[in-house]
Amino acid sequence: MHVIVVGGGISGLAAAHRLLAAGLRVTVIEGSERFGGKLRAGRVAGLRVDLGAESILARRPEGIELARAVGLGEALHPPALAGAAIWTRGALRPMPQSQVMGVPSTAAALAGVLSDAGLAQIARDTELPPLHIGEDAAVGTLVAERMGHEVVDRLVEPLLGGVYAGDAYRISLRSAVPKLYEAAREHDSLLAAVRALQRQPTDRAPGGPVFTGIEGGIATLAEAVAEDCRSKGAGMETGVAVTGLRRTARGWAAALDDGRSLVADGVVLAVPAGAAGRLLAAEAPAAAGELAAVEYASMAIVTLAFRRADLARLPRGSGFLVPAVDGRTIKAATFTSGKWDWAAAADPDLFLLRASIGRHGEEGPLGWEDADLVRAALGDLDEAAGLSAEPVGSEVTRWLGALPQYTVGHHARVARVRSYLSGVPGLALCGAAYDGIGIPACIAGATQAVGELLRTLPTGPRDEAGE
Repeated sequence: MHVIVVGGGISGLAAAHRLLAAGLRVTVIEGSERFGGKLRAGRVAGLRVDLGAESILARRPEGIELARAVGLGEALHPPALAGAAIWTRGALRPMPQSQVMGVPSTAAALAGVLSDAGLAQIARDTELPPLHIGEDAAVGTLVAERMGHEVVDRLVEPLLGGVYAGDAYRISLRSAVPKLYEAAREHDSLLAAVRALQRQPTDRAPGGPVFTGIEGGIATLAEAVAEDCRSKGAGMETGVAVTGLRRTARGWAAALDDGRSLVADGVVLAVPAGAAGRLLAAEAPAAAGELAAVEYASMAIVTLAFRRADLARLPRGSGFLVPAVDGRTIKAATFTSGKWDWAAAADPDLFLLRASIGRHGEEGPLGWEDADLVRAALGDLDEAAGLSAEPVGSEVTRWLGALPQYTVGHHARVARVRSYLSGVPGLALCGAAYDGIGIPACIAGATQAVGELLRTLPTGPRDEAGE
């Protein structure tokens, strides 16, 4: 049996890894010049850094399990520092702990983050009629109705924006914060729902890290999975794009932009929703239409290196988030050398950090020159954390159309896509556009896609000469 995996990001690589474990022959086709997707490494001031994703959610097992499976178990390390902050109302303020994606379980410890009027509105949640959550709701709209707009603008939006680069007033509660969605359907108030979630046990040990990293950066995971797949006989091609898919008597044929055609028993599409829709336009037009409607946000990461000796003081904590309502250019900053021991040890004389720029609907700065983005990031970092030194190295990485937007109704849209494709044998979808954009969610989606594919593939010997 032969399966083509279209897309070599972490979802496609995880799918290929799973298919190989099941004993199938695999070819991975990646249109760019490298594997890894949003797991990408680069160098700034001579130091290796992540230019995309930089951590794995530790409370889910899939990312850690895959890392261990490809020999990276000893390289897994939690952050050296926790303690993120919010830059709001002119100061860096500690991130409140009693919250779920910014929705608080109490007004305690929110002084300074919210005004007195904003603090008072939180208690109003329990005085309103009981919650009634239908099939879905916008996170920001629901929280604003129950607790006021300040909670959304200064807590929920920075946290959701840090994950999705999106608009909290459009993001789906059911798809983006599914545990809160379920809890809200079982309780009369948001306060009660959040408190119930905080009482639930987690898979991680008490006091264990929420996130983990990998020595050398998270991009190491993609590199290791790609190499493991290659060592197990997978065909691994970069710089070649799939331009068309069609069903054949025996399975599928994929047209490549170099003029070749590959045939296989099955296909896993691990590309963004729009690209998947274009490839399915002829064979599954209804699914293609739904996929084309998935919106994406763009962002940029500005990575900077400073000499420690040039800094009047080192930034504290792991970084900070920035509410959009404050009108800053950056939306978040991560103090890489403070957060990850491996980064600090790589050159003790340098301090690395990165700033994120760009939100859905607010992507104008992404058209600026690199020097202008660096200058804007430095201005905000100076005002927020007193970082007034000149960097000794910088890198601007633009991620255009990189983050799928889980808008209200996203869960139903994904269900419709899967329903339309349920009668199409030998085809499966996976990726960040469906059930979660984090690394563990993408790996879980790849595992689910492979399972669905194996159930629809024909059984019995195949004519390998025909492949």
